[in-house]
Amino acid sequence: MFHTSLYTVFKEHGIAAVPHGFRSSFRDWATEKTDHSREVIEAALAHVVQNQVEAAYERSDLFDRRRTLMDD
Repeated sequence: MFHTSLYTVFKEHGIAAVPHGFRSSFRDWATEKTDHSREVIEAALAHVVQNQVEAAYERSDLFDRRRTLMDD
């Protein structure tokens, strides 16, 4: 949904960019400039845990930790 909405805004304003670039930039910034864990960063990007065993034990949405990341 984020991708589609942002793409529409870019198109309406004649901006020659793609939303994935923002996601990639966010990932780089969060990794290099913050102390947030990889799990929190991946959750903020709405990435799904691919390992089925690990995913089965993942019970939290890390909401409070993602909020802190977004505040940063």
